[in-house]
Amino acid sequence: MASAHIEHKLALLPDLPGSYQMKDLNGKIIYVGKAKNLKNRVRSYFKSEHTGKTAQLVANIADFDYIVTSSDKEAFLLEITLIQKWQPYYNIKLKKGTGYPYIKITNERDPKMEITGDIKKDGAYYFGPYPNVYAAQETMHFLQKVYPLRRCNGYQGRPCLYYHMGQCLGACWREVPPAEYEQQIAKIKSFLDGNTGKVVRQLNRRMQQAAEKLEFERAAEIRDQLHYIDVTVEKQKIISTDKTQRDIFNFYMDKGWLSIQIFFIRQARLMKRESRLFPITGTTEEEFESFILQFYQRKNNVAPKEVLVPAGLDNDLLESVLGIPVRTPKRGEKRSLMDLAHKNARLKLEEKFRLLELDNRTTVGAQKEIMDALGLPMGHVIEAFDHSHIQGTDPVSAMVQFVDGQAEKNNYRKYKLAQAQNDHSANEDANTREVIRRRYTRLLKEHAALPDLILMDGGDIEMNAAKDVLENELNLDIPVAGMVKNNKHKTAALLFGDQDEPINLDPKSQGFYLLERIQDEVHRFAITFHRQLRNKNSLASRLETIQGVGPKTRQKLLKAFKTVNHIKEASVDDIQALGISKAVAQAIKVSLQGDA
Repeated sequence: MASAHIEHKLALLPDLPGSYQMKDLNGKIIYVGKAKNLKNRVRSYFKSEHTGKTAQLVANIADFDYIVTSSDKEAFLLEITLIQKWQPYYNIKLKKGTGYPYIKITNERDPKMEITGDIKKDGAYYFGPYPNVYAAQETMHFLQKVYPLRRCNGYQGRPCLYYHMGQCLGACWREVPPAEYEQQIAKIKSFLDGNTGKVVRQLNRRMQQAAEKLEFERAAEIRDQLHYIDVTVEKQKIISTDKTQRDIFNFYMDKGWLSIQIFFIRQARLMKRESRLFPITGTTEEEFESFILQFYQRKNNVAPKEVLVPAGLDNDLLESVLGIPVRTPKRGEKRSLMDLAHKNARLKLEEKFRLLELDNRTTVGAQKEIMDALGLPMGHVIEAFDHSHIQGTDPVSAMVQFVDGQAEKNNYRKYKLAQAQNDHSANEDANTREVIRRRYTRLLKEHAALPDLILMDGGDIEMNAAKDVLENELNLDIPVAGMVKNNKHKTAALLFGDQDEPINLDPKSQGFYLLERIQDEVHRFAITFHRQLRNKNSLASRLETIQGVGPKTRQKLLKAFKTVNHIKEASVDDIQALGISKAVAQAIKVSLQGDA
């Protein structure tokens, strides 16, 4: 039943479009939604029966706010903006980038092809996404052999090796006419859009001619090029008769969970498939529309020429926001693909339910055991810290985050700390104060969500230092517990409360296993970071002793090779390729080989 405060606010809601924000007892935004009619939509949360995650959301709503917009489109865009800003727990949230490689034709006087995962509004042509880097690289290597652009660094007064191999148009020694580039780029685009038949026929004819002239090496090279087409472009079964780049979305909904399938159709083939599963709180259509818009607002994502969605969505609204056609197929091959995506979404969700039955005890249930043992209400986010240094040198700290009992590795953080003192206790206190101050000052500045529990590895010194900074400097009320190990360096208990009381968990319980995983994970993360930092500093110090190696050269070597052994294994040519002179490259090799 809604509180009197909420009842009064519900009576004042307008019959207008807008975005609403649900808040918990601490004023933290836990859900953002949109509505064509704010009054009807927000009231439905408190005047209807709910189950699953929606019931959990309603139980945690202590207040709400809303922002009126002038149209449904503005409400849609505002909702996505607020989700990305506040990252509410109960909303569907997508990663900021795609992580997929693309083939890029640069927008330059002398364009070239390259592999990139960073999409920019620079006038370049991007094709993809590819299922993996290997597929993208093999496709690009083939195109460089058949339709060369520029592979050298530009004009150098003489033809480069690639020009002699027929893989560069010769920007290294002449001014290539723009029309020559345009002709090649048109062929590349046609090929990447799936028109490979003409190329295959041409190559087969050239291979036969080379064999008749007894030019067997040339014939073998062309045979390899045909193989590249087979393994990178044509290995996917043709599933469409037209060449339109399109993404196909469909879903399956059951028991409060939304299963989404995305098919990427490129070159008339199913180039890649994505699966996403979310527990949802709003209506299926609302959540699905929100997902699609977030999907195309991610960094490094190139929109296709067309998007296909199932019936029941507001296609006109999606199309106006995305700026590309959004259609619902009624029949034919597109309808068959839509049905296939729906079938895959259903199978994925059924598999998820079977796994949930097995995994739930070790994640959400385990986290609840920890919160119950500490006398805290059920929280979703735990952050844990650990420090690492050797006799005060190169001190670092690491933070890991667990959400509902599962590691959220995208939110892990590493910190270089100020140089430590000789006193071990003073070190631990100072290190803790520094990292807690830095972590949560930043979250406050960014208005980001705060964790429900902080765990400090190391015991009472770290725990009390963290509590002091949070309470007396940052005015934050976040529970802090200390993770204690026994004399065998194994997880033993938690310290908690004003008197640093030990809280013992059943060693055979799922809560204890989760605590053990968190402690081991934060320790591993801190140790790994410390080793990386020591290796890098050691390499930098060693390079400083080599004559001719200045700060810029050291930076190039560190970025390219990472370790001394990797530099030792590199050839002089490999080092020169970084823009380092031959004399300095030879000096580096001689100096480091002398260390063996």
